Amino acid sequence: MIPSKDDLDLIRNSIRTINDWPEAGVQFRDITTLLQNPKAFRRSIDILVERYCNMNIDIIAGLDARGFIFGPIVAYELGVGFVPIRKKGKLPYTTYQESYKLEYGDLTTVEIHIDAIKTGQRVVIVDDLIATGGTMIAANKLIQRLGGEVVECAVITDLIYLGGSKAIRDFGFNVYAMLEFN
Repeated sequence: MIPSKDDLDLIRNSIRTINDWPEAGVQFRDITTLLQNPKAFRRSIDILVERYCNMNIDIIAGLDARGFIFGPIVAYELGVGFVPIRKKGKLPYTTYQESYKLEYGDLTTVEIHIDAIKTGQRVVIVDDLIATGGTMIAANKLIQRLGGEVVECAVITDLIYLGGSKAIRDFGFNVYAMLEFN
């Protein structure tokens, strides 16, 4: 089912834009206001569940930190498992790691437990947004290292002017974004 224009407008209008944060010239898309709006929050989850309910998904992987908000709910609704992909040093068991550059130039690392995904499992990666695509590409590489098949990278918003979704697609991964911001 394709989300209606009314649904997408509801979700878009519930996201606050904060100018010049965390640094000058940045327009930060704040989803806390979406989370406070029960109708917009519910509809954003419903859209993701509707999209993946017939795709034989085995695992939802959520990116640290806002993917931890949307991902477990989608996993619960689909009746599948949830796997966290965390910032370095936050997971207690043996991990695989992948480093990448953040949109502000700093190098960072994400990791996943070495037994989080089994070979052949179909995975959807969930986060709130795509900026430069570094986190999502790193997550894809981790899932592939474990033998998982990334079906799609799903986000609420795509900041297309930063080129992240294009970079993800250039690596050969599918992207689904409810909303695009130019």
